[in-house]
Amino acid sequence: MKSITINGSQRESVGKKATKALRNAGQVPCVLYGGDKPVHFSAPELAFSKLVYTPNAHTVVINLESGEVLKAVLQDIQFHPVTDRILHVDFYQLFDDKEIALDIPVQLVGNSRGVKNGGVLRRNNRKLRIKALPANLPDFIEIDITPLKIGDKVAIGDLPSGDYTFLHSDNTVVCQVRTSRTAVLDDEDDEEEGAEGAEAPAEAAQE
Repeated sequence: MKSITINGSQRESVGKKATKALRNAGQVPCVLYGGDKPVHFSAPELAFSKLVYTPNAHTVVINLESGEVLKAVLQDIQFHPVTDRILHVDFYQLFDDKEIALDIPVQLVGNSRGVKNGGVLRRNNRKLRIKALPANLPDFIEIDITPLKIGDKVAIGDLPSGDYTFLHSDNTVVCQVRTSRTAVLDDEDDEEEGAEGAEAPAEAAQE
């Protein structure tokens, strides 16, 4: 999984007055959880643009002025209700030998046969929650929808898990092709039905 580096300054004072001063200076107060104790630091608001305003999942490398380097994932973010400016960010520290749960985006590839015949592709889950060691976290989960006909669907149980575990039930639907008023019969289905119909007279003749 791709990483984004954020350069931060560890902060000693965490009171409301100090927090307000940070925000006025264009800094975002942050807390890193998951270690021996919470780490309070701040970073420029612009440093979060590639992390927050993207559908992609990333890990984060936090470089503190003290020289300490910490690996993490974004856990929670708070925005101002009016201006949408970032008010506060929570991170969760990563350790190479500890699994982490994370939401990973789903990437669909290919052109569905059902959609070509007028069906409608429905994306039930744009992100899937998985559990894995940090080194095994994928950038995205790819699903080839080319073979999907009208009425077909892809569920969690149909996906290979590899080095990670899905935190959903096997019958959770990820995407499906539904019928519509403009849908037409799949050419292959039509051929199969025709072949079955052609065999019927032969069977009758044998009787």
